[in-house]
Amino acid sequence: MAVAYHSTRSFDHTVSAKQAILQGIAPDSGLYIQDSIGEKPLDLVKVCSQDFKSTAYDVLSTLLDDYLPEELNRCIEGAYGTQWDTKTITPVSAIGDDWLLELFHGPTSAFKDVALQMLPRLMSVAREDTNAASTSGQNIMIVTATSGDTGKAALEGFKDVPGMGITVFYPEGKVSDIQRLQMVTQKGSNIAVCAVNGNFDDAQNAAKAIFANKKLAQELAGKNTVLSSANSINIGRLAPQVTYYFDAYAQLVAKGTITLGQKITFCVPTGNFGDVLAGYFAKEMGLPVDRLIVASNSNKVLTDFLTTGTYDRRRAFEKTISPSMDILVSSNLERLLYLASGKDTELVSYLMNQLVTKGIYTVPAQVMDTIRETFDAGFATDDQTRETIRSTWENCRMLIDPHTAVAKHVLDRVSRQTNDVRICLSTASPYKFSSDVLAALGHSTADLNDFACMHTLAEITGTNPPIQLSSLNDNVIIHTDVREKEELASYVFEACERIFAC
Repeated sequence: MAVAYHSTRSFDHTVSAKQAILQGIAPDSGLYIQDSIGEKPLDLVKVCSQDFKSTAYDVLSTLLDDYLPEELNRCIEGAYGTQWDTKTITPVSAIGDDWLLELFHGPTSAFKDVALQMLPRLMSVAREDTNAASTSGQNIMIVTATSGDTGKAALEGFKDVPGMGITVFYPEGKVSDIQRLQMVTQKGSNIAVCAVNGNFDDAQNAAKAIFANKKLAQELAGKNTVLSSANSINIGRLAPQVTYYFDAYAQLVAKGTITLGQKITFCVPTGNFGDVLAGYFAKEMGLPVDRLIVASNSNKVLTDFLTTGTYDRRRAFEKTISPSMDILVSSNLERLLYLASGKDTELVSYLMNQLVTKGIYTVPAQVMDTIRETFDAGFATDDQTRETIRSTWENCRMLIDPHTAVAKHVLDRVSRQTNDVRICLSTASPYKFSSDVLAALGHSTADLNDFACMHTLAEITGTNPPIQLSSLNDNVIIHTDVREKEELASYVFEACERIFAC
């Protein structure tokens, strides 16, 4: 019997994994979760004897168990093929006394590719299943807010997928030039890209409101169209990310760095909490995890929460050189609160209502004690991030992006215990942030655009930018829309009419 998913805020409505992936978010605005994550642990011996694709199958067949074996294998082969520049998919490399998990070898040079090459395929399979899709042949419009990397990865994954469209919102002036160009030059017949006047939280809150907009849902239903999400609130985004935690462990066993069963620590640059939550899922599924360290930039709402037990988004929003982490509302934390509270939907619903109405909530002490058994936290300022980029290049001859540098700074300041094995997650190519990385290395970026910085960075370090980034300057800008956050619902409706010709 397939595992049932339900909202983090109630048990009233249950769906299959395929239905949860198609819907993206629960009707009560909660996040879909299942209660048997720890009941079927993966065979660690098996994991350590196989490749990334085989582990992906084991992870996905456990979390999304209503997918047939042939369906999952088809999705995995398509998601992790020649669009990656290494067969390892997410290789682990030494960085000083620690290890770097390189998650940027996919088509958009960011860790989001691991999930967003998979999610469109999972959705397509679910859409074809009449038991999962409420209406056969229904159009699906993906609506996604991005702080930088999700947008391009989602656009690349969903472009020209039959029966599906995608609308991406990004905060105007608050993503890097490379990230913006990746989105606004994206080709595809089923694509809408729009800048939002505001920050990422404005865009994300507006996107959430779109999903809760019953009038819009009714209007779209009359046109045989439903909405879904490609953000990490979608369980189909989160599940594939669990794979690289297990695969990284297997790589270290193969290198002789650890013995089977030895615990390791992961440090994760975190904004919306999805990436590090995947690590928690991996631990629940049997991975020997010692600590998960949450690394924040100056928008350190998560660091403060894990320190004090109070989540308070009522603070100034800071624009940093690690823009994908410039977030004050970390949506996936809701899933951790559900699991750590002993699956207390009433508490989660109360806390999320407090966040919306008051901007602050405090978690009971016993729940925080459970969370702190696994999670630590720290943060880095922009100056500390720059210094880490510089010192990592000078000492290790490794070029890292600002988000990875945030995590490395935090990890470097955690007391190392004897025989500790620690992995820092590297979430993007440094060339996505060429100007900031070049400046961190002590070179002037005055009067240089991102592409001149990219060229200079390659020249002085003897490294090569990914071709998909270096060729961006030759692409034509296609998407120029800018809207206020109050206009996004009507924008989605218009996009549906255009893309689906309805």
